[in-house]
Amino acid sequence: MSKLWMVLALLLINSTYGIAQKESDSTFTERVLHEAPDNAEILHFARLFLGRPYVAHTLEINDVEKLVVNTRQLDCTTLVENVVALTLCHQQGKRSFNDFCTMLQALRYRQGILDNYPSRLHYFTDWIVDKSEMGLVSEIQMDKAPFTALQTIKVDYMSLHPKTYKTLAAHPEFIPQIITQEKALTGKTFHYIPKTEVKNTKLLRSVIKDGDILAITCSKPGLDIAHLGFAVWRKDGLHLLNASMLHHKVVEEPMTLRQYLYKHPSHTGIRVVRLKGK
Repeated sequence: MSKLWMVLALLLINSTYGIAQKESDSTFTERVLHEAPDNAEILHFARLFLGRPYVAHTLEINDVEKLVVNTRQLDCTTLVENVVALTLCHQQGKRSFNDFCTMLQALRYRQGILDNYPSRLHYFTDWIVDKSEMGLVSEIQMDKAPFTALQTIKVDYMSLHPKTYKTLAAHPEFIPQIITQEKALTGKTFHYIPKTEVKNTKLLRSVIKDGDILAITCSKPGLDIAHLGFAVWRKDGLHLLNASMLHHKVVEEPMTLRQYLYKHPSHTGIRVVRLKGK
C-alpha cells in the first residue's frame, strides 16, 4: 500500500471510530445538547454513550473533593449521572457546558451542595431519597404486584471498609459523617420487584417504561444496590443499558434483565426510578 493510501485509510478509521472518544467533555455535551431533537428522551442520551469504556473510580482523583466531569470513561453510577444531567438540561432548554456541570453537581451531591467528600451521595438509596426531595426523580412504589418484596436498608459497608475507599483511607476524619449517613438510611423500607417477577408480561410493561433507572437490589452485607442501568424494552423482554464491567464498555445487554439477574446469585430484584417531567 502506498504511503498516500495508508494516510487516507488512517484518516477514514479515525473519522469513523475516533472522534467521539477524542471529543472533550465540553465539546461533547454542548454538541449533543444542541443536536438533540425536541422530543429527545432519556434513552436518546443514554445511547450516545454506547461503546464508551467502563472505568471504575473515575471520581477518586482529587485529594480535595471537586466536581469531576468525565463523559469519556464511565461506571454504572457516572453513566446514570451523565445521562440524567443531559436529559434534564434538554428538558429545561439549557445548552452550555456550564449548565451541564451545574446539573451534574445537583445530582451528585446532597441537595446539590458540594461540601467535601461526605456531601457526595455514595449509597444509591441516599441518591434516590435526596433527588426525590429535590423534585428531580420519583421512585415507583406500590404495595401490590409486581412490587411483592420489601427491602429494609442496612448499610455500613463504607464505614466498615474505609481502606477500600481512597479518600476515606487518606481522611479517616470523614468516617464519623459517613456513619451518621449510614444510620440515617438504615431501617428505611422500599417496595421492589423481586427477580422472580421480572418477566415479559403486560403487567411489567405497564409498570416499567423505557428509560426508567433500574437499581438492582442485592443481598451483599452492608450494601443496598449492586448495579444501575436504564430500562430498554424489546420483543423478548426487558433489557438493561448499562456501563458493564463484564463487557468493559457501555452496552445494551444482549441477554434479558431476567437472565442477567439470575446470573448473579446476590442480585435480588430491581427498584424503579423515573425522571420527573418524563
